[in-house]
Amino acid sequence: MILIADAGSTKTSWCAIDKNSEKVFLQTKGINPYLQTNEEIISSLQKELLTNLNAEPIEQVFFYGAGCNSVKIKENLHQIFVNTLKSENVEIESDLLAAARSLLQNQAGIACIIGTGSNSCFYDGIQCVKNVSPLGYILGDEGSGAVLGKILISDFLKKQMPDELYHSFANKHQLTAEEVLNRVYKQPFPNRYLASFVPFLLENIAEPYAYNLVFDNFLLFFERNLTHYDYKNYEVNFVGSVAFHFRDVLEVAAYDFGLNLGIISSSPLEGLIDFHLR
Repeated sequence: MILIADAGSTKTSWCAIDKNSEKVFLQTKGINPYLQTNEEIISSLQKELLTNLNAEPIEQVFFYGAGCNSVKIKENLHQIFVNTLKSENVEIESDLLAAARSLLQNQAGIACIIGTGSNSCFYDGIQCVKNVSPLGYILGDEGSGAVLGKILISDFLKKQMPDELYHSFANKHQLTAEEVLNRVYKQPFPNRYLASFVPFLLENIAEPYAYNLVFDNFLLFFERNLTHYDYKNYEVNFVGSVAFHFRDVLEVAAYDFGLNLGIISSSPLEGLIDFHLR
């Protein structure tokens, strides 16, 4: 059996390919070594993944995840996977390389992630050779679900949104400032929590407030990240839930900015399957 995984902060998507080339798709909670302990990761693998797989030995594991950038983190996760999944052939790589391999396969170009978080790179067909640090949802992650949600919640609590949208949001979510502050500053995974409010923007995207919030953040992502690459001579490709569901806004923003827009995909998994089976 071969396991291919795309792990974000919100969810991990898996594809198990057996000896007959049959594919089984599974989804577990997000795996992020910056946000979880080893014990939490092991528990997730045991309770959410292994219990849903057949008993066929796992020959290879290709795991791509948020936060899988440093050698130390890769080595730590490698040991967890070897011990838990009982496979010696384990490759741990970043979610950014997953995006690049999925979107571009072996071609050079620019790959971007806009989901719960955001990131970008120039890919030479083998590796990500240039990257602007995303810096996370507090210092960066422009255009991401966490940042869009952060602005939306802040505007709601400070009553900076149109009255009709304010009352619609209040009726739907029944939030208090105390609850929000507790979830953001004291509970785990505040980025997931903030991103969970993005569907409200999608539902109301015809409203100027919602449209402009998303549009302006996409432009900010371009300005602060893509200007560091040769974006005028390469297609710019996107993967991630926010890029996919707001693709109409993304296309307009890209046109205004002068981007040569390529693929917009919701998930890198299908492209990764193609990459590895080739």
